[in-house]
Amino acid sequence: MFAIKRELKVNNKERSLMRGIAGFKRFVYNYGLDLIAASWDWEDVRGSDAKRIDTIKKVFTQVTMKKPEYAWMNKYPSTVYQSAFIALKKSFDSWRKGLTDFPKKKCKKKGDSFTVYKTSGIYPEKGKPALPFTNRVVIDAGKIIKLPGLKTFRLKEKIDFTCSSQTFTVDRIADKWFVSLAVDAQKIPPIYHPVQKVGVDLGVKCLATVSDGTCYAMPATTKRAKTKLSKLLLHNRNKKHGHKKLGIGASNNAKRYYIELAREYARISNIRRDTIQKMTTDLSRRVYCIRIEDLNVSGMMANHKLASAVTDNCFYEVRRQLIYKQAHYGTKVEIVDRWYPSSKMCSNCRHIQPMKLSERVFRCQKCNHVQDRDENASVNLENAPDNVVRSARPELTPVDKKWPTTLVEAGRKR
Repeated sequence: MFAIKRELKVNNKERSLMRGIAGFKRFVYNYGLDLIAASWDWEDVRGSDAKRIDTIKKVFTQVTMKKPEYAWMNKYPSTVYQSAFIALKKSFDSWRKGLTDFPKKKCKKKGDSFTVYKTSGIYPEKGKPALPFTNRVVIDAGKIIKLPGLKTFRLKEKIDFTCSSQTFTVDRIADKWFVSLAVDAQKIPPIYHPVQKVGVDLGVKCLATVSDGTCYAMPATTKRAKTKLSKLLLHNRNKKHGHKKLGIGASNNAKRYYIELAREYARISNIRRDTIQKMTTDLSRRVYCIRIEDLNVSGMMANHKLASAVTDNCFYEVRRQLIYKQAHYGTKVEIVDRWYPSSKMCSNCRHIQPMKLSERVFRCQKCNHVQDRDENASVNLENAPDNVVRSARPELTPVDKKWPTTLVEAGRKR
């Protein structure tokens, strides 16, 4: 299954429509969350979260939507509020599993998004199979897309082939609107890779150093974009986006500033995403077995001297992309144990010696071998013994650590 994401070419009327739909979805989500909190100890609705949300959904459709003050809800597709309740169920399910915090209310500042999907309009007769593609939208190649329950929208970038999908998610990034859809397709992975096995060391100075001599660096445009963002924040440090409690609206200058600020954040995010996608794709195309280290990202973020570099290089995102691209490119990703001394070990004689983070060149005290610190670590990762290596798989970890990160683990001095 593949995902397609395209930017919508919208006018002011279409932009107002999508903001209204996003506000409708946000209202329904917060409505369900409030009722769950209010009925937490009620005996007649006590049970699983899914059953309670289904009960709240019945109250919303049979009581709330029929009130005169909520007549504005009828001009929006019904799949919007249905998808909002589905999202609320997923939020509580993730919270029960310990993967996320307790669900919080949606707010306009966090961005706008909503989901619509095609419901089957043709029901088969009893005892007969369902007709194919009755619950899917066929999308022709070009720059036009029809969203179920809504109008036809224009795309800024064309879709190159005819496809079909059932669910469409529309979201806003800064002042731009995007639509995402999933396409049922399979890609045949390649059966040959020029390189058999490499070790990849994710570093602070360089994005990734490969044991075959390849080095990937974050482009200089990231630093320039962050500098521009810092100046923008400095020059507008006293600007406020109104005061909701006092009933003071935002000025036009403040609105323009916050739109420009969102654009700068989106630009930095796009630069990082583009660089990491190209790096992981290049590695997956030419290498069969990729070995990376199991880094303690949260511990490294605790060190304020490393936090900025770790954020720029997106260590966990590199690992996540390499893992999910295994099926697309026929690769094998392996994780080396976190406590394996890849940076402190000589790749020539296997001698282990202490190394400070400020030392960027490895000089062996036993065989006098001299090599770049990251290159030496990548070679050690490639040659790591099998007892410290495990196969990589998609992992879900709890959102909160139940114990604080020690200063030594965070990379600070003792």
